[in-house]
Amino acid sequence: MQQASAKTFEPSSVFRLLFGRPLKTSEGKRQKVGPFGGIPILGLDALGSASYGPEAALTVLVPLGAIGLGYVREVIIAILILLAILHFSYRQTITAYPNGGGSYTVAKENLGQTAGLVAAASLLLDYLLNVAVAISAGVGALESAFPALQQNRLAVCLLVLALVTFVNLRGVRESGLAWSIPTYGFVVTLLCVIAIGVWKTIASDGHPTPVELPAPLPASALPVSAWLLMRSFASGCTAMTGVEAVSNAVPIFAEPKVNNARRTLTLICSLLAV
Repeated sequence: MQQASAKTFEPSSVFRLLFGRPLKTSEGKRQKVGPFGGIPILGLDALGSASYGPEAALTVLVPLGAIGLGYVREVIIAILILLAILHFSYRQTITAYPNGGGSYTVAKENLGQTAGLVAAASLLLDYLLNVAVAISAGVGALESAFPALQQNRLAVCLLVLALVTFVNLRGVRESGLAWSIPTYGFVVTLLCVIAIGVWKTIASDGHPTPVELPAPLPASALPVSAWLLMRSFASGCTAMTGVEAVSNAVPIFAEPKVNNARRTLTLICSLLAV
């Protein structure tokens, strides 16, 4: 009886219950993903950062009043140009490093050991801050719909962090299936909002009438300086966080893995640009 009880509570059985059974080497091919499976896995942080990146850019410009908001288009165009540069750069990186070309590998082979360590440290810090900011922004959005969560904000954030950690430890394919519903749900919702806005604009001959006239913007007491515009641009660039994830994870794609990785990167950047 004692031996049977000991087997029941073996650490390996607990790990198997939480993280699934160990996979054989021959089963590795079945864990590979295609472009539509790679978007929830590798594009989740990039698409999620689009929820708070534009807001961060507007936060800098709003205190400037109507004059500051007049520069929104220029800031967005600059961000889109940088996104296009990153897109084509990482497409080349995927081709040059089919076994995974992260910032550390690329910087080390081309610029030396020190540059590689700096790139790796900055990337780890970026991932850490991305998780913290994304979860905080997501919980903040939930609080607007469910105000009762404000009293337990920290507990909800930690619960979401534990859930994200658990799902990702289950494996590539399992995490892709788990994140596919919220990811594609977000994409569909975003496209629907854009489609409704375009339809209302066309239906009103290009002059949609607001339901309630907004209050006039106050005059700005601050001059519009190049420093503020650059700060707005830098804040808005947080929307591109996570674009490099595809080049780090080329081996998880099914053959032809380079083509699938490049397609995934193009789809993520296209959705991010929208």
